[in-house]
Amino acid sequence: MAKTRVVVVDDSALVRSLLTEIINRQPDMECIGAASDPLVAREMIRNLNPDVITLDVEMPRMDGIDFLSKLMRLRPMPVVMVSTLTERGADVTLRALELGAIDFVAKPKIGVADGLKLLAEDITDKVRIAAKAHIRKLHVPSSAPAADGTAAPVRPAAPMASLGRLSTEKIIFIGASTGGTEATKEVLINLPPDCPAVMITQHMPPGFTRSYAARLDGLCRIRVKEAQDGERVLPGHAYIAPGGLHLSVERSGANYIARVQDGEPVNRHKPSVEVLFKSAARVVGPNALGIMLTGMGADGAKAMRELRDAGSYNLVQDEASCVVFGMPREAINAGAAHEVLPLTQIAPHLIDRLRSTSGLSLNRV
Repeated sequence: MAKTRVVVVDDSALVRSLLTEIINRQPDMECIGAASDPLVAREMIRNLNPDVITLDVEMPRMDGIDFLSKLMRLRPMPVVMVSTLTERGADVTLRALELGAIDFVAKPKIGVADGLKLLAEDITDKVRIAAKAHIRKLHVPSSAPAADGTAAPVRPAAPMASLGRLSTEKIIFIGASTGGTEATKEVLINLPPDCPAVMITQHMPPGFTRSYAARLDGLCRIRVKEAQDGERVLPGHAYIAPGGLHLSVERSGANYIARVQDGEPVNRHKPSVEVLFKSAARVVGPNALGIMLTGMGADGAKAMRELRDAGSYNLVQDEASCVVFGMPREAINAGAAHEVLPLTQIAPHLIDRLRSTSGLSLNRV
């Protein structure tokens, strides 16, 4: 089998050496070049045609985000961000994902050599995922935010038809991983302000989900926030599982309550989609609507089947619109999906489902 060919782009000679060593130790990949800045990287990409690049953010001669923007417009390819800036500058990381980076790894702030060695499995796993991901050419609208991600997004002003009392007992549950930050955004920005509550588990490490929620809150008609333990789950609000903690739902009298708790990883993840969907099946049942979006692995597939068996209605993203089709494929194979849809059709079908009086008019898979 041909090896995945990787180019490392980082201004630190130590990091370039460590990443090269980590990649070359893998039997299924090789580092074919290491560049100290984006201009050198541009020539390497042109001459070596790599399968994946790892990219730092802060570099001489051209900022990594500017380079990523140009790359995804002119020569789209899989990119994994590997940078200390991603840990303390979550907005920059989210901007990189918006531009088309597949995933990111945060370099340790101190002890870089030992830290990167500890992250070796995470780095190489993400390179493998990136090599198989669906890549699309970046379209940058004239109103796009600045490359550093600091421009404040504008809340949409277009009116949307009210769902009214349809929203009060329902809850929408979303699970996502690789590629999910943008996929979830696509769903949420198309929901009306009085839609049912939305609870979201997106695989993301600590330190990023608060910025992610704030970014979505500025774009969506609904309110979006990082979930807090014990708070009421209200219509017109979306609650994102904090990185490094599990999110679930409980019932307290007439109210739904968010539970945010520590615990062991489930399916290697914390937060885990399995935890959220299992609680939804147990507590919400036929008032739940489940959505499985792009992601690697099988987290949440079995629990989504439990959701369906409990009476929920489930939508799954189709392969063509996924960055990675792993989690949706596993949900389909588990018999959890009622409909398999392109990403852009999920929110409209969700709204149609909520407005449907009988619930029998939609085609099932």
